[in-house]
Amino acid sequence: MAGVVLSNVVAQAADVREAGRVSISGGRGMNRNGVVQRWPLVGREVELKDFDEVLSEPRSAAFLVFGPAGVGKSRLAEECLDRAVALGHRIGRAVATAAAASVPLGAIAHLLPDGVDLSDPVSGFAAVARLLSQPGTVRPRMVILVDDVHLLDATSAMLLRQLMDAGVIFLLGTVRSGEGQALAVAALGHGDAVRQVDLAGFTREQVVTVLEQVLEGPVGRSAVNHLLTNSGGNPLYLRELVVGAVAAGVLTCDGEIWDMTADRLPGTRRLTDLIRSRLSVAPLAGRQVLDVLSLCEPLSLGHLEQDAEPQVLSQLEQSGLIVVVQEERRSAVRLAHPLYGEVLRADMTAQCRRDTLLRQVHLLKRSGARRREDAVHLATYKLAATGTANPALLVRAAVLAAHAREYPRALDLLRAIPQEHQSFQVRLLLGKTLYEAGDFRQADHVLSRADAMATTEEEVLAALPLRTQNLLWGVGVPYAEVLDVIESARCRVTSSLGLRVLRVNEAASALTVGDVRRSLALSADLEPEGTQAPDAQTWLWAAMTRSTALAVTGRGEEAEVWVRRAIAFSSAVDETRSTAADEVALRAVLVLALAESGRLVEAREVGERAFAGLTDASPTADRRLLAFYLARGTWTAGHPAQARRWFAEVARASRPHTPVVLSMALAGLAAAAALQGDCEAAEAALAERDRLPAAGFFPEERLGEAWLYVARGELTRARAVLTAAAREAFERGETASEAILLTDLVRLGQAGEAAGRLTEIAAERTGRFHRSRADLAVAWSTRDPEGLLVAVDALEAMGADLLAAEAASTAASLLRAAGQTRRANAATVRADDLAARCEGARTPALMAVEAVVQLTGREREIALLASRGMLSKDVAAALTISVRTVDNHLQRIYNKLGITTRKELADRLLP
Repeated sequence: MAGVVLSNVVAQAADVREAGRVSISGGRGMNRNGVVQRWPLVGREVELKDFDEVLSEPRSAAFLVFGPAGVGKSRLAEECLDRAVALGHRIGRAVATAAAASVPLGAIAHLLPDGVDLSDPVSGFAAVARLLSQPGTVRPRMVILVDDVHLLDATSAMLLRQLMDAGVIFLLGTVRSGEGQALAVAALGHGDAVRQVDLAGFTREQVVTVLEQVLEGPVGRSAVNHLLTNSGGNPLYLRELVVGAVAAGVLTCDGEIWDMTADRLPGTRRLTDLIRSRLSVAPLAGRQVLDVLSLCEPLSLGHLEQDAEPQVLSQLEQSGLIVVVQEERRSAVRLAHPLYGEVLRADMTAQCRRDTLLRQVHLLKRSGARRREDAVHLATYKLAATGTANPALLVRAAVLAAHAREYPRALDLLRAIPQEHQSFQVRLLLGKTLYEAGDFRQADHVLSRADAMATTEEEVLAALPLRTQNLLWGVGVPYAEVLDVIESARCRVTSSLGLRVLRVNEAASALTVGDVRRSLALSADLEPEGTQAPDAQTWLWAAMTRSTALAVTGRGEEAEVWVRRAIAFSSAVDETRSTAADEVALRAVLVLALAESGRLVEAREVGERAFAGLTDASPTADRRLLAFYLARGTWTAGHPAQARRWFAEVARASRPHTPVVLSMALAGLAAAAALQGDCEAAEAALAERDRLPAAGFFPEERLGEAWLYVARGELTRARAVLTAAAREAFERGETASEAILLTDLVRLGQAGEAAGRLTEIAAERTGRFHRSRADLAVAWSTRDPEGLLVAVDALEAMGADLLAAEAASTAASLLRAAGQTRRANAATVRADDLAARCEGARTPALMAVEAVVQLTGREREIALLASRGMLSKDVAAALTISVRTVDNHLQRIYNKLGITTRKELADRLLP
């Protein structure tokens, strides 16, 4: 009987052969949104290596890939098949389906040779094996890919197993998780000759890698978090979310970095259909449970069992639609995937949504609503169902939501409170929540009304710090207006503790606008330890302000001592004395202090570790602060690509509401881009910065302008900008910025002018970074190769890779000029190794120093401009000298370097 069936099926093979063949392009076709259709294979290196090993083993028979739907089984299998083709194997493809399983050999009929008579299974099998193996040839065995092996019919599985055991074919198959007991899988997957691998979803690092390959640029951490959370690491879901987000304009690029413009990811119709198909396995009673979870998850298992039978919940869990996890002392139930909730809510009628939410309100009240979060749930459910709720309940729920940093939910609850019930505390909380959400203008409006409502000293002091911080960092008003606000509060404060709070607030405000001397003076009497202070919150705030001011004035080691005390004290205080000084902000200040101490590697590690632990619930301002100090530290280390990415992240997060931070980020972005030679990006960043409202001036911001001039070859202008900025930093007492600006003057040929002041700073301030900068400047100005090499050692140990590379290059040129070829070569090798860490940084000191070291400062500047293709008249205009002077200098340059043309000059100077 089996023979007759096989014969009939094979006779029909020609009719289905073409229809059954699967063809997947190996190219990277772009869709209309610019997102590749076939995503790059990421994070599957181990599996590919396993496949290569198995395929090369003559006794192996199969390679089966297990995993949940959408995890990339087929994508990996296709990559494996490509490798088999490259090795000379003949290939075949088949897709098993439930429909094909009803017909024996229905899935693989198109793979069988024409004219084979299977009425006799024994002789028929021999004929198939003979034709597939192509006797008389030395070609490798045929590799057959079967997608969804678990859906194969028994006849197909039997034939494939026989061909595998005979060594005629090598089976490459995919199997959905949970289907390992299927008959076909049992038949084809047993034995030592079969290798089985399990695929898991993407890790965060893999999500970042694939997104940056697909979108061809860096992706903001907020976007990565959203996409990872919503996709659950599932590659198929991730792809559809990205395609949908790009098409809807939710995931956009500002020219530097991709990030989200909204919290909701739209996905695609295909993704919705996939999820609906997945959810369709739930019975009616199970669908009701899923609806409840889509609106209210997570819910306790006990709560759900009030409405659902245990066997229904068990069935949903076994189907992979819900998960039960232990949270402290209760079992909590969630949907198995974040996207399930999106689809379930979209498919729910308004009446069903209302009835479901009110039912949960009833059940919570019946159970007593004793847990802290039950107030949030009651208010949220009632508000979503009816548009209103008890004002006292709304207030209580908003306080709890804000404490948990669920700011969008807190805003919804606070805005629902009627005006007549908006007390001082409610307005204060609303103002704080608006500030955290980035709505600074509205936050000031609410906070000013809260301040007007304040009737006690305690209320005045509660509103003041938040309002001044919002005005300075958010709205960006002049310092004089902030002082007016502080003076207005001073009239209503009389206690010693209250006056102390005002003093600390003024110290923080002064620091924000760059008056660091006044900031330090106002915090000079701060207790060394928080345990000695009358108020924990005020001490922490003052300690963080003081440590930042110390770092800004170049006293990094002292700053580190203070901020570490603050971190330790913040960790030690109990919840009843919990503080507003968030640990994220403290870690950001620690990053700054470590960088100023010359511990650049440690600063980066501390900052990146802290940033990795952030969530979207972390305060926005603190995230920006941490990212900014990371950017500044990587710039100081000479890693322009990393710095550019961090500055871009800060700029993206600061638009359009935070002009002060945005201005600093754009200046840093310009400096990093210019250091990479990307003048267009640097010009765009500075143009945007120039369009911002005046919001203060920080000397370090001039680095962007200066390095753009350097990238253009206009060294005189660059030096003029740096000199003016260094003078401004000196007058303001911002010694850390002054040292950076002066060091850049050293790098641009004015070591003699900068060395004296850098030596003074090293004498005034402790710290090895100041000492190393001074030593570098002195050695550079005196053309001392030994001193430069000593500086190289010190700078490399700190992680200042670019400064060390430039010093080593200069030392190599000086040694070569002195005839010390062996030592010069060793210094050159070291310079190359250091420069390789600097992500393509382009500076005059790295541009063939051995050539330009022979030139005077003016000759060097003209040489750099001419090497970039500028005509003599353009060089003359840029430097405000005559064309004849330019030509005379060029002739001397050619003579010194032994060349005759501008092309040769460019070859000698440009990388």
